[in-house]
Amino acid sequence: MALLSHICISHFSSIAPSSSFSVSPTTFLQCSWLSTDSGNIRATNLCSNFNSLHCGKTLLRHRRNSPCFSMPSSSSPSRTSWDETGKRSKRVWIWTTNKQVMTAAVERGWNTFVFPSHHRQLAQEWSSIAVICPLFVNEGEVLDEQNKRVATIFDVSNPEELEGLRPEDEQAESIVVNLLDWQVIPAENIIAAFQRSQKTVFAISNNTSEAQVFLEALEHGLDGIVMKIEDVEAVLELKAYFDRRIEESNLLSLTEATVTHIQVAGMGDRVCVDLCSLMRPGEGLLVGSFARGLFLVHSECLESNYIASRPFRVNAGPVHAYVAVPGNRTSYLSELKSGKEVIVVDQQGHQRIAIVGRVKIESRPLILVEAKIESDNQTISILLQNAETVALVCPPQGNTLSKTAIPVTSLKVGDEILLRIQGGARHTGIEIQEFIVEK
Repeated sequence: MALLSHICISHFSSIAPSSSFSVSPTTFLQCSWLSTDSGNIRATNLCSNFNSLHCGKTLLRHRRNSPCFSMPSSSSPSRTSWDETGKRSKRVWIWTTNKQVMTAAVERGWNTFVFPSHHRQLAQEWSSIAVICPLFVNEGEVLDEQNKRVATIFDVSNPEELEGLRPEDEQAESIVVNLLDWQVIPAENIIAAFQRSQKTVFAISNNTSEAQVFLEALEHGLDGIVMKIEDVEAVLELKAYFDRRIEESNLLSLTEATVTHIQVAGMGDRVCVDLCSLMRPGEGLLVGSFARGLFLVHSECLESNYIASRPFRVNAGPVHAYVAVPGNRTSYLSELKSGKEVIVVDQQGHQRIAIVGRVKIESRPLILVEAKIESDNQTISILLQNAETVALVCPPQGNTLSKTAIPVTSLKVGDEILLRIQGGARHTGIEIQEFIVEK
């Protein structure tokens, strides 16, 4: 059993996915434990003095001789933390009086809780059963246990109040904005105004949908959110949202495979997936007839003499085929529809989540492509529309990406293409451990 350090982490970044729990390089978390034998987490601003641990949980009985909260130290050279991609880390505070919400949040790594000033007794009660960092709201300010101001709260209900919000006006390191009317446009204006400021800007959110708006506005989003909730489901939804962000930061392992057989297959119902995002050369969707091996099918972003490029589209294959979706899951192409999410992957395994804008199912001539990898004699196959605009992504050539894809009409036995090899057994798209034969 791994030794556990009784520490409270103000900020950390993941270096490898092999750590003992999921960590997002784009997410600010407070953690009540971590494995000391992992060796792949960097931590700063540690505070200790905990005296007992309930194994398998993040709830800890403890006593503290010094305050522990998620704000950076005032002596820190930079008040804003940055993840390994150069983006600001996202921070989460929980504002609740529900003990079940507190428990769910702590077990998922969020330990900073906001209380009204008259609920100090509740904060003490929760501190006796869990490692938490309590903050208190009093007359428009957020205070720590020593009554030191760590943030200022601003209610914004009209353009004049928003215009009056200036980075240089406040002494506190953090600003909490309570948007009482519009949300998206004010959030974008705040991001624009504070983009060069060292201040951390939070927005109060009542649900996960609002939180997502604040965290993604103008692409970069606000620095953090204060989740004012009384429902455990909101904590679970927020964790699922951050898990999707974690997934995007991971590099997928793609395997080179050799085409072994090509055959015209007749007519079938094929699916065009039109995304709400533009794809670049080398990007596409992971699709296949077998869940154990998915082909990287290229988008229609490449120019041709006969048809305009459609960089938002992947001509993905017949209705029966699997397609990779977030959460290490698969979906049938026939199940995709507007609003669903898929994973866009490039030649080197970088991935991002994209929203499906439209799905078109039409009867078209198909071609069967079979391939094998060196380490496995099993055949992996895919059916695709037999057309020049449909292509399979090939391996990158050294450091150059000059050759990105091979049209199925030009494909020949011996060509190299890219596969995603994974577990074959699936139940409702979730990988399971069982014996299965796919052929």
